[in-house]
Amino acid sequence: MASGNIYLDDLRVKPEVIDPPKDEDLVEVSEDVNDPDQQALKPNLTVATSVHELLECPVCLNAMYPPIHQCSNGHTICSACKPKVHNRCPTCRHELGNIRCLALEKVAATLELPCKYHTFGCSGIFPYFNKLKHESQCVFKPYNCPYAGSECSVVGDIPFLVNHLKDDHKVDMHNGSTFNHRYVKSNPHEVENATWMLTVFSCFGQYFCLHFEAFQLGMAPVYIAFLRFMGDDTEAKNYSYSLEVGANGRKMIFQGVPRSIRDSHRKVRDSYDGLIIQRNMALFFSGGDRKELKLRVTGKIWKEQ
Repeated sequence: MASGNIYLDDLRVKPEVIDPPKDEDLVEVSEDVNDPDQQALKPNLTVATSVHELLECPVCLNAMYPPIHQCSNGHTICSACKPKVHNRCPTCRHELGNIRCLALEKVAATLELPCKYHTFGCSGIFPYFNKLKHESQCVFKPYNCPYAGSECSVVGDIPFLVNHLKDDHKVDMHNGSTFNHRYVKSNPHEVENATWMLTVFSCFGQYFCLHFEAFQLGMAPVYIAFLRFMGDDTEAKNYSYSLEVGANGRKMIFQGVPRSIRDSHRKVRDSYDGLIIQRNMALFFSGGDRKELKLRVTGKIWKEQ
């Protein structure tokens, strides 16, 4: 978003002008150059960081990739944000036109930058135009909190998230690959897209999240149970699980592969990748006067050979 102060915006975008060094400064630099410790700290890191700041889109604040557009005053904007500003420079309000900032694109091609997940353990250095692809597949990329009952913004690795779920969300933790859960709701006719329960299971040296909730499918409320794997999709495919619900001589069984928590809870739910129970059938399984939901869901997790 533009600050409204063109002068300040110009300062932020244009490279800083540095006065020529004085003689005494040159003497100090010549002494530091011979220091191997100083040499290890300096090589182009400051320059790369400054250029990287110039490559930040003033609208979305993300890194810009070709085509990088500019106005007649030299202010830049990424191609994704250009249509959003109705062909007006967000910095000076001049018309953008179709001017490419080829110089900045060429400078970007010379950069090598660390992965943005370096604080999570990635030590790789990548060419600017390859960095984005790497980061989308980086094994150190943190996971989003899998808790579905609130918009939790916490991210981290799996051990951190397990402790977070236990300590902050008070999620039930169980050891073992089999489970038998009973879900009870006093008024099953009220469905408010509410997540009812998340349970975490530890087995085979991994963690799995069992979700059970009610949501609206068209005009009819339904219940769904599914399992998510706390890890990447490539590892999740090594496991399978089954869910079963039933009563009064009838039962429903679902078997599938747990989805990675890289896929959001909503994405898994809205793809219906789990055990889906229509409300009438759920009330039939509950027995009694059909005024209270009482479902017993059993299941197991196993590792494929």
